Amino acid sequence: MDKQDRESAIAQYKERKSACGVYAVICTATGEAWVGISRNLAAQKNSLWFTLKSGSGPFQSLLAAWAAHGESAFRFEELDRLKDDFSMILRADELRKRQKLWLERLQALPI
Repeated sequence: MDKQDRESAIAQYKERKSACGVYAVICTATGEAWVGISRNLAAQKNSLWFTLKSGSGPFQSLLAAWAAHGESAFRFEELDRLKDDFSMILRADELRKRQKLWLERLQALPI
């Protein structure tokens, strides 16, 4: 990769749009589910898995299930995504509404 290609790739990376939405972490061993919201769904799993692997974070029930069953018993699912042109002003409220809906549907805990 030459310098111009590298600069072009960096510029494209910086200009990419991140998808906002609602996601779930599901324990396949127990059927338990946790639902959260994210401003960057593409990076959310990596961030959350890193936190769980390090044994830290505020989600005690999720940490306990992770410790009991291990990483292989968990999956990450994107449940709902806002359109790219969704109003920035209304985004946070809409994400919270959709999270509440999914919490009820899945009988899940919030994260």
